[in-house]
Amino acid sequence: MTDFTKVKANLERQGFDVTCFATAAEAAQYLTGKLAGKTVGHGGSVTLQEMGLSEKLSACATVYSHWNGHSFAEAAAAPVYLTSVNGLAETGEIVNIDGTGNRVASTIFGHEEVYFIVGRNKLSPDYDAALWRARNIASPKNAQRLKKATPCAAKGDKCYDCSSPERICRALTVLWEKPTGVGRAEVVLIDEDLGY
Repeated sequence: MTDFTKVKANLERQGFDVTCFATAAEAAQYLTGKLAGKTVGHGGSVTLQEMGLSEKLSACATVYSHWNGHSFAEAAAAPVYLTSVNGLAETGEIVNIDGTGNRVASTIFGHEEVYFIVGRNKLSPDYDAALWRARNIASPKNAQRLKKATPCAAKGDKCYDCSSPERICRALTVLWEKPTGVGRAEVVLIDEDLGY
């Protein structure tokens, strides 16, 4: 069992609410209960996909996602936004890398509620390790999934800081504390490997 004590304390100190779950199924049940009747947006997230969260929420909430045929703007306009992370430091920093910018922008400003849904595999001991993970593990896997013509997708081993027109690493956010531009931000920690 993963010990989330340190990261939970550090995130709470930095203004985030934190909940912990043993399984993705328990976290999905919690989120569907909490978000029932609300309007929810989300960007691309393998974590959410693996949880079946968008489908579960669609039964009790209004859900906007480009994966469901909506625009990035529709998802970004929802009062509630769901995302995962590319790296989470036990010291409390949240790291995300994005190509379009919709996910990273939505974690910073404009939503009444933001939920970061994080599997244990995203956890790193400190900021440097979380950033390394985001660049060298999450980004190559996402580039491969999206079938991008980039060196990281071809080799699958690390970031090459390429100049490919299909590069997906175009924007980076590091949240040191809960941004004042969002109403409430909750990190949902799950003791399972989820996403990249």
